[in-house]
Amino acid sequence: MTSLPEKWQLVSWQKKDEQRARIPSEWLLKTLPSPSVTSYVEILHRCGLLSAEELRITEEYDATALAEAIRHRKLKSVDVVRAFCKRAAIAHQLTNCLTEILFSDALSRAAALDAHLASGKPPLGPLHGVPISLKDTFKIKGYDASIGIAALAFAPAQENSALVDVLLSAGAVLYCKTNVPQTLMALDSHNNVFGRTLNPLNTLVTAGGSSGGEGALLAMRGSVLGVGTDVGGSIRIPAMCNATYGIKPSWQRIPYAGQEGGTLPGSAKIGIPASAGPLAHSTRDLELFFAAVSAQKPWELDPDVLPLSWNAPASASSSGRKLRIGVVRRDGVMEPLPPILQMLDEVAGKMSGAGIDVVEMDITPLFSQCQSLANALFGMEGGNAMFDLLESANEPLSPWLATRLRRKPALPLDKVRELHGRRTELQKQFLKIWKDVKGQEIDAFICPVAPHPVPPIDRWNGASYTSSWVLLDYAAGVVPVRPFAESDMHAEMPEGKVLGSWDKANRELWTDVDRSVYIGTPLCVQVVAPKLEERRLCEVMSAIDRALKGDGKVASAKL
Repeated sequence: MTSLPEKWQLVSWQKKDEQRARIPSEWLLKTLPSPSVTSYVEILHRCGLLSAEELRITEEYDATALAEAIRHRKLKSVDVVRAFCKRAAIAHQLTNCLTEILFSDALSRAAALDAHLASGKPPLGPLHGVPISLKDTFKIKGYDASIGIAALAFAPAQENSALVDVLLSAGAVLYCKTNVPQTLMALDSHNNVFGRTLNPLNTLVTAGGSSGGEGALLAMRGSVLGVGTDVGGSIRIPAMCNATYGIKPSWQRIPYAGQEGGTLPGSAKIGIPASAGPLAHSTRDLELFFAAVSAQKPWELDPDVLPLSWNAPASASSSGRKLRIGVVRRDGVMEPLPPILQMLDEVAGKMSGAGIDVVEMDITPLFSQCQSLANALFGMEGGNAMFDLLESANEPLSPWLATRLRRKPALPLDKVRELHGRRTELQKQFLKIWKDVKGQEIDAFICPVAPHPVPPIDRWNGASYTSSWVLLDYAAGVVPVRPFAESDMHAEMPEGKVLGSWDKANRELWTDVDRSVYIGTPLCVQVVAPKLEERRLCEVMSAIDRALKGDGKVASAKL
């Protein structure tokens, strides 16, 4: 006897039908690649759906250049938006990266923005006419923010998230939302409503999470500028997996209010607050995002945002001298695999060659305390609100979460107080790391995004290299370095004591994996700056990016 489908299955079928109906029929691929094809990027050129002009628009401009071209009426927003809508539609058919599709509304807004400029009026803001994609957590009035949870589907938002209103007032065109993992607490983007997002660079490895749909869409250049969120690495991990730039700011820099997270209101106030930030194709696009948001005075929409002008000097003490950047190689919990340590050596050498002062930093006594404390704070509520949502539609946990997530009692108040007391003390101790042994200021430091390369699907190990900077509320970003090469496969782990279960699992990503799976996947470096020093972070990331590209310019601190 055939059993009736569960509620969550019906929701999934309906949401996928809705997605398909919102893609124009002429944008549908005639055939999908065979399972033997593991890289999807070139399909965009071979499929015949994108014109030469659409390929040029989506590949030869970053967001900064597009904004300038639209502002000076060298390009029309409607042509730019149509090109990115079409490319996003193709990317979705290949990688399953989208959730809500807003193409029709986006084209209407783009036409109105073109008419605004044609009438002689000034641009609405720095993002006038520029298409921007958003992680599914953001609420856009009239569209779902289901975050891949069946119980939250078909309940269109009644108002916008604060950052949505900010982006609209800056002139942006919002055209799609992107896929996430179930519960938002997994590092590979799979849920039961929309399915799994694939990494278009190599479908055998993860696209990352929880902003995995954003990462995959940018990797396909179906987005020129995207917005994700991060509470443990959810911007930086997809940035690494998909070779994009990305920044997790301190949580009081960018509006976060009004998002859907599957938790009860106020939960973030007793845990670790998440933050919203950009994923982009250039470091200057990261600055464009921060400057555009700041110019709209977001503190007037979100009470958590501090009234900080992006143009205000962030660090007068560093003005006029060479940048001083630290190198943090390990966290004391998971020993980085050989290609990660080699990559750090390469970046340090390139920085030194570009005139940057490079300082070795051993902070493992403090760094090693972060992961367990962050994990305890993440689990304070016991996951009860999320389990209530899942159980209301008889929805099972995703396979990766099924062995890791359980409903637990919420922690008592005294335990919560104790954890926050430990966090405050750790934050205090970490203040000492920003000066070297000579008492000179360190502008930022580099460290791994993860102790391993981009791993196979559902094999991402612990997130201590990213979650620690959320715990401390530091600004942190990702800069692509180079692809993993065949020559990177051959180094072996040095003899040494296994540091624990996390380290054991990490080593297995080198000893128990066919290392050829990593060839061509991105190697990236993480850059960390002090709390609310996003301007300094952007400057340092730009200097590192220039050093890696070998432009020969000497890097100096200008803030």
